[in-house]
Amino acid sequence: MMTEQTAEQVREKVDAVYRSESRRILATLIRLLGDFDLAEDALHDAFRAALEQWPKEGLPANPRAWLISAGRFKAIDAKRRLARFDTSQPDLAEQVEVHAKDVAPPLGDEDIEDDRLRLIFTCCHPALAPEARVALTLREVCGLTTEEIGRAFLTIPSTLAQRIVRAKAKIRDARIPYQVPSPAELPDRLEAVLQVIYLVFNEGYSASSGDSLTRSDLSDEAIRLGRLLAELLPESEVKGLLALMLLQESRRIARTSPTGDLILLEDQDRSLWNRDLIAEGKALAVRALRGRRFGAYTLQAAIASVHAEAPDVAAIDWRRIIGFYDALMRVEPSPVVELNRAVAVAMRDGPEAGLALIDEIIARGDLADYHLAHAARADLCRRLGRTEESRASYETALVLVRQEPERRFLKRRLAELG
Repeated sequence: MMTEQTAEQVREKVDAVYRSESRRILATLIRLLGDFDLAEDALHDAFRAALEQWPKEGLPANPRAWLISAGRFKAIDAKRRLARFDTSQPDLAEQVEVHAKDVAPPLGDEDIEDDRLRLIFTCCHPALAPEARVALTLREVCGLTTEEIGRAFLTIPSTLAQRIVRAKAKIRDARIPYQVPSPAELPDRLEAVLQVIYLVFNEGYSASSGDSLTRSDLSDEAIRLGRLLAELLPESEVKGLLALMLLQESRRIARTSPTGDLILLEDQDRSLWNRDLIAEGKALAVRALRGRRFGAYTLQAAIASVHAEAPDVAAIDWRRIIGFYDALMRVEPSPVVELNRAVAVAMRDGPEAGLALIDEIIARGDLADYHLAHAARADLCRRLGRTEESRASYETALVLVRQEPERRFLKRRLAELG
């Protein structure tokens, strides 16, 4: 019989196992049971059983294996009971049991990690809507609640819950396989996964709307996902994405003032940048560039590395940055990349050269509704002394901006024009 103190220690151990292992256990239960909802119920049933049995019987030698086994058997028992009371589904339990027997239940570390990889690729399957991929990944892979995801993306929790339910139904009804893609499918499928992770990071690093410039909880989750994916699937572009996120995250503290106002890269106090994240990000970027199949994330990480290694703005090697942007335009051309390259050209060759490129982009109709294009144009006009043009572009940017710190920054710039 355990003492009360020992029982409390066991409860603390159960909590610790839940925090560290629940996502791994869930990933394996989904494979064994073939159903997201059934696996989630089994996960919670297994931890309830642990709270009841471990204080009496002691900790098992392998808590993770115990919980997976308990969850699997409890799911089958639950379906057996349901089949007895629901005559419309007489073979329900049998189907679950057959599936569980057909799917071998190895529980070694390598198999568990394979299950986590399967879960990531399933949640990010291209058959699902982009917003559903993000919600499902944060819920199932990261373990965030719908309330936490809703707060992060300014979405009503009930709306997110419906989105997740529809995504699970799509996986079930379309029979989306719970597996890692074949080598032939991997490049396209991996791109969808990286897009989800970077979207989550960007929403945390530079929120698309609202009162706060950043939401560190989201960018932290994205980096955690990036580390997990780099560990499970060390492809060049996975390393490149992780490098990019770490290098950008290194500047978080310096990006805002104590009052929450935006501080531009050129005005940031570089002594506040996190040198450990910079060192790790730069090392990953170098390894990714040495790979044969690096892409846009790696090139963006290379650009961030050039910024990070410069002791001050005057020392930035804009020639190298423009070279990386030229490569990025070949790999993944877009008006936003073109805009960023134009800003770099302005820093190397002067504001008039950059302004000509930005005017060309806006004249084509590209980025007409993108506030940063008009803000960049306004800044270059300001540097050239073209005050009225600068004021007009700042006012256009103000109409389009959705984030309060950026709105305050643009208003300050307008006020400075007089």
